[in-house]
Amino acid sequence: MVVGGGSAGCALAGRLSEDPGRRVLVLEAGPAPSRPADYPDELRDVSSLAAADDGHPYNWSFATQLTDAPRRARTARGRVLGGSSAINGANHLRATRADVEAWHGWCWDDVLAAYVRGEDDHDVPGPGHGHEGPVPVERPAGELLAGLTTRVVRAAAALGVPAEPDKNGDAPPGVGLVPANVSRGVRVNAAMAYVLPHRDRRNLGVRGDSPVARILFDGGRACGVETLAGERIEAGEVVLAAGAIASPHLLALSGIGPADELREVGVPVRLDRPGVGHGWSDHPSVFLGFAYDEPLHPEAVSAQAAIHLDAATLDPDLPADPAGDLEVLLFARPFAPGGARHLMCAVQRPDSRGDAVLRSADPREAPRLRHHYLAGATDRARMRAVVRFAGDLLGSSGIAIPTAARAPDAELDAWIAAALSTSSHLCGSAAIGPATDPAAVVDPQLRVHGVQGLRVVDTSVIPTVPRRGPAATALMLGERAADLLRA
Repeated sequence: MVVGGGSAGCALAGRLSEDPGRRVLVLEAGPAPSRPADYPDELRDVSSLAAADDGHPYNWSFATQLTDAPRRARTARGRVLGGSSAINGANHLRATRADVEAWHGWCWDDVLAAYVRGEDDHDVPGPGHGHEGPVPVERPAGELLAGLTTRVVRAAAALGVPAEPDKNGDAPPGVGLVPANVSRGVRVNAAMAYVLPHRDRRNLGVRGDSPVARILFDGGRACGVETLAGERIEAGEVVLAAGAIASPHLLALSGIGPADELREVGVPVRLDRPGVGHGWSDHPSVFLGFAYDEPLHPEAVSAQAAIHLDAATLDPDLPADPAGDLEVLLFARPFAPGGARHLMCAVQRPDSRGDAVLRSADPREAPRLRHHYLAGATDRARMRAVVRFAGDLLGSSGIAIPTAARAPDAELDAWIAAALSTSSHLCGSAAIGPATDPAAVVDPQLRVHGVQGLRVVDTSVIPTVPRRGPAATALMLGERAADLLRA
């Protein structure tokens, strides 16, 4: 049983159901379309990010506190079969080798093989890229490449940023075009790639509108789940793939989590695992708007170019990160008709860590999320550095530099605090690690420590948010988990 039909869950279910001797049931809390054409236009159209807006019916839009000030906001999570891959910008960027080598018990070669197996890369030949997988990968070119994108890439080179033409090529960080899981202007989400083409498999069941309330146990083994409607469904093994917010939430509701927090809201403690819902990280970001008048092809993706940087090259007082701890992402398309274009400036390797705490034993009440963004002086300095670089990039592109990018530290810090947002890349809320580590929740086979028959397969398990957005990595986790379960 796979609880959650998002990126990792769809990839896992699609791969496991290739074995006719294995029965797979996917329980998705949101709607479960049966055909790609059944998805609403804003979910299919890669030029639209409307479904990521607060309050959209296909977005859980969890409330969070971004800073200790506090700065309140919402974090997007897909509420539909396909999960966040159905509402995001379709950026298909892999984690770096440095990210993966820090994951306890995992190795780059296994991870690379899982990335490759899932991809159908239309642009880059060679063994480091897949060409027979279910997920199409394209980069903007021809009429789909904005003139603004070309200008920004050239400006980055003029500022000394090295070229990184293949953002999924395991090369040093630099400037390059963003690969996307898109085909002819259609956002190809995980369900479209892994599940919908195989709905005729007799061993693959998909149930939408089936939110799960808790995990059921028989002694020390997970034996199924209870839905919010009170239905009890048995399973030989339960895999939580509900996302980095909902998966630890379900663990806690089922008695697996920090014992004191569970007792405080009246949840009986099955297993004290302090790392459940704690110690996660995410990318803090701000959007630097600027005016630029250029029509864009209707099938063109919004985020077209990415610049990854070592913060120490901008400020020698900052710690060096040769794999790149800063990102500038060009949104060549305005978020609204007639609106500004944007550079998204983000800290990709933040020191800050967040927590998700049960508010009550009621599964309908979302946990309290706190990101604790920019709590440390180093993260604040990183953010100042990347915003100022983005201003220089615009100036080098012949575009007026926004006032904020030239402001003194105190004024820039105030602007950042007011403009701060989250990239919604939460990772590490049920992290991989040894059983002796109180912060660890799962082992390298993604099995929950201390119980049997229960795994977590989504970005919850990644100990620290990768230096690149985790959408492609969520798909990889499903691919890799299929290997682990088959073994």
